[in-house]
This record gives sequence, C-alpha cells and structure tokens, in this order.
Amino acid sequence: MMAERPPVSTNVTAAGAGSPPPERVMRIAPLDLRQPRFRTALRGFDRTEVVAFLTEAAADYEQALRELDRLRQDLVRTEALLTEHREREANLRNTLLTAQRLADEIKESAQTEAKLIVREAQGRADLLLQKAQVRLEEVERDINELRLRRRDVEGTLESTIQALRRALDFIREQDTSDEKLLLHRPRPAEPAANVARDASVPRRADERS
Repeated sequence: MMAERPPVSTNVTAAGAGSPPPERVMRIAPLDLRQPRFRTALRGFDRTEVVAFLTEAAADYEQALRELDRLRQDLVRTEALLTEHREREANLRNTLLTAQRLADEIKESAQTEAKLIVREAQGRADLLLQKAQVRLEEVERDINELRLRRRDVEGTLESTIQALRRALDFIREQDTSDEKLLLHRPRPAEPAANVARDASVPRRADERS
C-alpha cells in the first residue's frame, strides 16, 4: 500500500491564456515513487526491478516537474513581456492617433487660414480694381474735358486770328487809300508873312553875332 502524502498542486496554463490557470491536484509525489511500500504476495513482481523502475520513474517525474516550473516561469515572463508590448502598442497607437488628429487639425487650420488669406487678397484686389476703374473714369472725364477746352481755345484762337487778320487787312486797305490820296493831293502854298518871318530870322542872328 502506498504511503499517504499530502496532495501536490501544480498550475497548468495554456499558452496565451489570460485567465488564471486551473488547479490540478497531483496525488503521487516523487518521494512516493522513491519509497514505495507494497504488500507481499505469492508469485508477485521482483521487488528489485520494481524499485529500480519506480526510482527511474521518480527521476523522470522530478525532471518533468522542474521542466514544468521552468516553463511556468518562462510563461510568466513571456506574459509580462506580452503585456508590456501590448501596453507599448496601445501607447504607440494612441500616439499615432493623436499625431494623426493633430495633423488633421493643423491641415484643416492651414486650409482655413489659406482660404481667409485668399478671400482677403481677392477683396483687396477687387477694391483696388474698383479704385483703378474709378480713377480711370475720372482721367477719361478729365481728358474729354481738356479736349473740349482745347477745341474751345482753338475755336477762340481761330476766331481771334480771323478777326485780327480782317482788322490787319482793313488797316492795310486804309493805309493804301491814304497813300493814294496824299499822292494825288496838291501841296498848299505858304503864307507870305511866314516866308518873311523865316527870312528875317537869319538876319537877326547875324546881328547878334
């Protein structure tokens, strides 16, 4: 009969399982295999062979338990690394989402600002165009007014020149008529008293000398 030993519990976890591993109760310990106690009977197995087999089985069993512990520790470390990587992945994803959102906001803000700049530039261009159009109309009115004034001045000058020319022609005609009259008019005789007075003037001068 085997010696009664307290049950040994081991945790068996499936790879990648996130929940705690289920409890498994092991009823036989390696010590039970190394120190077996059986009742003797006729025509039973060789005790030496049985003990050797159980000793070898206990060694393999202990090796399996140590390997199980090592795998369990590796699993714990792997799960810790996996959790860390998942946290890093979540942080990286959140960072990427934040960066994408910021990029979208910056892009939208830049587009809005560009639209405002274009709208302001178009407004200024329209205002400048209106001012230029008004100034062009004023210049055209001034040019038309100057043309009208030039025509008036030219007409006035032309009328003045014609009037002066007619006056000059009239004066020339008058001068020609006066010259013709002087040529045909006889010379008037001088009075005798004037002749005698002119003759006595040198004589009085001689007397003074």
